[in-house]
This record gives sequence, structure tokens and C-alpha cells, in this order.
Amino acid sequence: MKNSVIIAASGAGKRMKSSVKKQYMELKGRMILDYTIDAFNKSKYIDEIVIVCSRGDIMYVEEQIVIKNGYNKVICTTSGGKERQDSIYSGLKEVSPDCDVVLIHDGVRPFIEGKYIKELTEAAMEYGGCVMGVRVKDTIKVCDDDNYITATPERATLWAAQTPQCFRYDVITKAYEKAFKEGYYGTDDSMLAERLGIRIKMIEGSYNNIKITTPEDLYMGEMILEKKNGI
Repeated sequence: MKNSVIIAASGAGKRMKSSVKKQYMELKGRMILDYTIDAFNKSKYIDEIVIVCSRGDIMYVEEQIVIKNGYNKVICTTSGGKERQDSIYSGLKEVSPDCDVVLIHDGVRPFIEGKYIKELTEAAMEYGGCVMGVRVKDTIKVCDDDNYITATPERATLWAAQTPQCFRYDVITKAYEKAFKEGYYGTDDSMLAERLGIRIKMIEGSYNNIKITTPEDLYMGEMILEKKNGI
């Protein structure tokens, strides 16, 4: 079985309020994107890595991250599009045609663990598609345009979706082709697969698998690394 991962790293990171894009910011002396790529490059369940970044960053990523760290599973660094969905589609076009499973992961989720990569790739083959997520801890409220509460969903049924989101190659390519043909844009990859009538399996992951988007997340990331390294 051949497994590929597309790492989305073309975001501008406006919420970070920094002149440095969040994927290139450092945590304990290493770039966030470096941690992310490293996790997949080390996994025996991943055969190839496609990195999607801004066109102007391609040479920087290749020289300062891929070559510098010897990430031998990276087969391509390509440019993203206007929206995340456009960027992932660009990455899908670079995946080997004999690929069986495709994982799609945020470049700024640096704490993905190897055991989840294994579980997701196996689940994708069984179910067609799966998403890593965690159970919601807080009570969620639905509000109208004036911020009045209109509904309180049952918390036991709610999950916070993360990445990787993982699919059989044929499923996710058909999902993307259908979405673009119909001019549909979703907020995550599983929404596109759901539109094919595929039942997507939720795989319970880790609360440490955070997406670093704000300055507060940097502090949380440092604490996760310190705990991981026994500091």
C-alpha cells in the first residue's frame, strides 16, 4: 500500500500578527513546519510528502527545510492557490498516480503523533475516509445574527475536527473534481467527500494536536514540547 501526505503550508498567518509567517516561526529553535514535516518523514506508514506553500516560498522551503534536514520523502514542493481548497487540489495533482491513501494535514499542526498516522491510514482504507478530531469539552451555542441563542446542540455528539484528514486516493480526487465542477467550496476536506455520499469515520485523536494560529498557541506549543521532552 502506498500512502501520501499533502502538507498545507501556504497560509499568510494574519491572526499571528507577525511579519514572519506562522509556519516559519520557531518553537524551541526549530520552525513549526520543520516539526510537521519531520513527523511524516519518520513514519514508516508514509511513502511520499507533497508540500504546498506560497509560490515565493518554494525555494526557501526546499533549501532551508527539506534539503537542510534531509527529508528524503518529499517528492514535490508546489505553490498553493487563492483558497485552501485550491491549494490542496494543487497538491493532489502532484501525488503519485499509484497512491492508495492520501492524508491532508495543516503545516502548522506540528504535534501529530506516529500512532495516529498509522490508525488513520488503516481507517481510510476500511471506510473510504476518516478525520482526526477530539470531543468538544464546552457547551456549544448556536446564535442568530443578533447574537441571540437559537439552539444548544447535544455536546455528546459534537467533535472538533483536526487534521490529518485521510482518504482513499480515488475518493478524495472524485470529491475535489465534483466540488470544482459545481463551484462548491467547503471549510475542510471531509465536507467534499461527504457530498459524494461517503460516510466519514471520526478517529479520536489528541488535544495536543493543536493548530498554531495565534500568539497564545505558541506558548501552548512550547509547553507541549517541554512535556514531550521531559523538561
